[in-house]
Amino acid sequence: IELSGNLSKWCFVFQLFINNEWQEAVSGKTFPTINPSTEEIICQVAEADKADVDKAVKAARNAFRLGSPWRRMDASDRGRLLYKLADAIERDSAYLATLDNGKPYVISYMADLPLVVKCLRYYAGWADKWEGKTIPVDGDYFTYTRHEPVGVCGQLIPWNFPLVMQAWKLGPALATGNTVVMKVAEQTPLTALYVASLIKEVFQFLLFYSHLCLNTT
Repeated sequence: IELSGNLSKWCFVFQLFINNEWQEAVSGKTFPTINPSTEEIICQVAEADKADVDKAVKAARNAFRLGSPWRRMDASDRGRLLYKLADAIERDSAYLATLDNGKPYVISYMADLPLVVKCLRYYAGWADKWEGKTIPVDGDYFTYTRHEPVGVCGQLIPWNFPLVMQAWKLGPALATGNTVVMKVAEQTPLTALYVASLIKEVFQFLLFYSHLCLNTT
């Protein structure tokens, strides 16, 4: 679907985002996104399963490998990229508010979207400010702490504040140099699809029904 206007004509797709590519689910399955006010189907989105999760985790681990561009990136540059993400969301906030299924437009536009932008900019500012400490100890010792990313972060996002809670989890994870495999709520996937279209390499985006989480861990 081609969109234009303040979205600068980008193409909206309803697939999984794995290894820098939009992909259909391995099984080929899809499920509907429903407009709760009319119960009409908005679109069909790809339904992931264990095979897709394995692909996403492998891609995220590869992006986090020692010596990768993401691992070598300066912390201030990670912050700069998060600022750009916040700017893009702010630019398109009027459109994004309409994708927040089941929530009044004015609440989404006036409350949720500004919180998303503020959250991402907050963590962008912190990206180069997480520093270690030296600790005074007795004897001929030098003691210090060093903050390092933990690696691939698995993140689950609920339906009630999809973009806000995505920002709460995505912002600190990327600011500190981690990579992310994210599963968002099947009721509200469309705003997260937009964010996935802006983030390359370090972010893997999956859609499947919540009860399947027990079978994909």
